Amino acid sequence: MRKADGMILRLRIGTGRALFVLGSLVVSVFVVSMAKFYSLPSLITVNSLCNCPSSATHASIYQELLAKVETVIQRIQNEMEELGKLPAEPSLVKQGALLADILGHIESMQEAFAAKRLPLSNHSSGSVHPLLRPTDEPADYFLVEEIRKYVKIKPNRLGKQNFMGANGTFTSMGHSCFNMKKELEEYMNYDIGEMCNDDWKLAQKLMIHGCDPLPRRRCLSRAPKLYDKPFSISDSMWKLPDDRNVRWSHYRCKNFSCLASNTSVKGFFKCADCFNLNHHEKPRWMVTDPTTNTPADFLIPQVLALKHGEIRIGMDFSVGTGTFAARMREFNITIVSATINLGAPFSEMIALRGLVPLYLTVNQRLPFFDNTLDLIHTTRFFDGWIDFVLLDFIMFDWDRVLRPGGLLWIDSFFCLKQDLDDYLAVFSTLRYKKHKWVVAPKLDKYDAREVFFSAVLEKPPRPFR
Repeated sequence: MRKADGMILRLRIGTGRALFVLGSLVVSVFVVSMAKFYSLPSLITVNSLCNCPSSATHASIYQELLAKVETVIQRIQNEMEELGKLPAEPSLVKQGALLADILGHIESMQEAFAAKRLPLSNHSSGSVHPLLRPTDEPADYFLVEEIRKYVKIKPNRLGKQNFMGANGTFTSMGHSCFNMKKELEEYMNYDIGEMCNDDWKLAQKLMIHGCDPLPRRRCLSRAPKLYDKPFSISDSMWKLPDDRNVRWSHYRCKNFSCLASNTSVKGFFKCADCFNLNHHEKPRWMVTDPTTNTPADFLIPQVLALKHGEIRIGMDFSVGTGTFAARMREFNITIVSATINLGAPFSEMIALRGLVPLYLTVNQRLPFFDNTLDLIHTTRFFDGWIDFVLLDFIMFDWDRVLRPGGLLWIDSFFCLKQDLDDYLAVFSTLRYKKHKWVVAPKLDKYDAREVFFSAVLEKPPRPFR
């Protein structure tokens, strides 16, 4: 009898060990299956570039996987019931505890997997908003807790859908943030409520490389140590600001005098003299100088005369220190200047002149509603380096925010002669009325391989449909 009991005991132990191995295998299968079919990369990969399983295939695999897991759970439960009928031997108690632990892990993963995969059930008031299907995959991709908290859906406290049909807030960030995981986690690694790192250059790198918009942060931005009040509006427009009002970290020049000096090494070659306010900047768009101006240089009074009294608000998307906006203010026109800090504190300089800087890259849709601006001006930025498809997207976005009758001022766009016809075709796509359209040689190049193009174009009225 004792020999038979010993055999049963060894059998139970052997069966328990087998189920332990089987349970571990199930956990492994779960992890691999979730990673393969429902991981973040599968959500952000373009369908046309991957051989992704169809939604029907996903559903079939999902149902098959759940059926296998249910079978394993049932076998473990049956074995635990059989162990419970035997005398309470220490080895059996230990084996039962191991099986219970394995069962708990499998069931918890099963619940989590089902919650991620299945849509919410319909309520009596109608189907749930599609964005409210529970998913934490973007958050799970990152290790830094602040990113995880930022990305997760923030449910409304009242638990009701708002007027847009959602009962939560959906935060977003640029898709390239996932490709720059290391840099983004460095950027978001801080103590809540404490001072942020001096990492504006890292933030700008993320933005330029497509991690735009950046996630918000819950740390305090650094300010200059000795910040003094800015000059009055009557003095600030054509006077270099106080050096103490800028953080000069990560710049070659450490003051405005260095930037304004003709002998200094500038951080950005397209704006080598734009901090020289009185000699270089002040005459621009106001004075015709035969020694420096070309036929492609239009003056502000000439352009405003095309739509007398109609131009009130607009945007300047250029590389510069806000001089275009400063000049337009003298005509009672409000211009926001879109720029980034490429090698110098352009944004701070514009603000200290009493103007409005818009910290914006070419990656993003303009933060203006449709048909709202009277004027868009651009110079020194959208030149012959830009890809034709990107320029096409930008042009259509500019068209979106310009009102009917608004003006698009392409100012001294330069490119290679061989590319001119292609670029002119892009600028002609929207069929704007041509008020001014000039091509002129770029005289600072001895080989004459480059040309200037300038135009003032009017958005046509389009019927509503």
